[in-house]
Amino acid sequence: MSKSKNIEMITGDPKKAIIKLAVPMMISMLLIMLYNIADSVWVAGLGGDALAAIGFITPLFMVLVGLGNGIGAGANSLIARNIGAKNHAQANNAALHAIVLSVIVSVVFTILIEAFMVPILKFMGAGSTIGYAMNYSYIIFGFLLIFVYSGVASAIFRSEGDMRRATIAIAITAILNIILDPIFIYVLNFGIEGAAWATVISATLSCIIMSYWIWGKKDLYLDLSPKNFSYSSKIMIDTLQVAIPSTLETIIFSALAIIINSMLVIASGTDAVAVYTASMRIVQLAMIPLHNYKNLQTAHSYSIKIGFAISVLLGLLMFIFSSQIAAMFSYTEASAVLAPEIATAISVLSLFVLAIPHGIMSSMMFQGVGKGTYSLLITLLRSLILETVFAYIFCFIFGWGVVGIYSGVIIGCFVGGTIGYIWAKFFIRKFREISIRKYGHKEE
Repeated sequence: MSKSKNIEMITGDPKKAIIKLAVPMMISMLLIMLYNIADSVWVAGLGGDALAAIGFITPLFMVLVGLGNGIGAGANSLIARNIGAKNHAQANNAALHAIVLSVIVSVVFTILIEAFMVPILKFMGAGSTIGYAMNYSYIIFGFLLIFVYSGVASAIFRSEGDMRRATIAIAITAILNIILDPIFIYVLNFGIEGAAWATVISATLSCIIMSYWIWGKKDLYLDLSPKNFSYSSKIMIDTLQVAIPSTLETIIFSALAIIINSMLVIASGTDAVAVYTASMRIVQLAMIPLHNYKNLQTAHSYSIKIGFAISVLLGLLMFIFSSQIAAMFSYTEASAVLAPEIATAISVLSLFVLAIPHGIMSSMMFQGVGKGTYSLLITLLRSLILETVFAYIFCFIFGWGVVGIYSGVIIGCFVGGTIGYIWAKFFIRKFREISIRKYGHKEE
């Protein structure tokens, strides 16, 4: 697709844009989930402690990825709005600001995370898994720049509707990681460090290719030549207005995961964290349709309907085949004991897809119009407050154990998402007036 057609598509009919952009984005999410699952499946062969270590590191890794995705979300929103306003120079400058920002935050957070890794893992209750967790985390977080930059570069392609290359970049990372995992973990006998190196090498190759497209091939709608960079505090602030809430949302999800992991350790030990890690990687596959294109009014309802229908189908399949899926994580003697518990967790958590579509789509809608704080508040209520409260009540007060934690996550997500959905509907009613006042034109 030519760059002019990309722009016509994202500024045209919302329904057509959703259909054309949703499929590549769902493929991208599928690939990301598959390589996350591949990590878990191959690491599971090392035993429950190794798999649990991945579970303890995942929340921190979410923060790492969230840094890039947050800056990317801020840049995406600002670039798309400037493209819509036909301000090509500002769109270029916004993208360049995002790249500079990615370098700055990567350096700062690499130092902070590496310095405080051990006390963080102890605080999370890593216990006997801390050795595995440290070996994995020092490698992953040592290459923070790769992951942050990857999120920003991918967002730049998406901002001008170039989903093909954004998807190709993710596909390269995912497929290469899936291939390298067993080689580095078992053939080269690197163990859990092999999984980390496979992830870093895969992401690095993807970044090199995206950089070539941006500065070597130079066939984007945007022109990211250094000469087009002119520091602007306004652009930085506008980017951060979406980037900070978006990143904080990721931190909220990470905090929730830390809390849930702590509850699981208290309720049933570190093996419960391994079970939860494996099952949630599978259940997240059914959430893929929920991460498609964002727009307003028609697009808001249309996206929820599509995401809900496909997610329910995938969730049903996971419920039916939970035992067979669990077997993927129990192919060695060290991990065989986890299979029944993983099957139970997948069966319960597959209901999660019924609770999340309306909430997450409403959050994405707010991000798309630059209201990142609203999205943050919805996520804070849904994830950190309600899911935690319900999980605690069902597990410890009602005495349901780990199943109570799973149930609490589902109920809390549904209640919080419903509140977010109602808020989004009220906002959309007033959006025409906001659009005229802010952008000087009437939203169709």
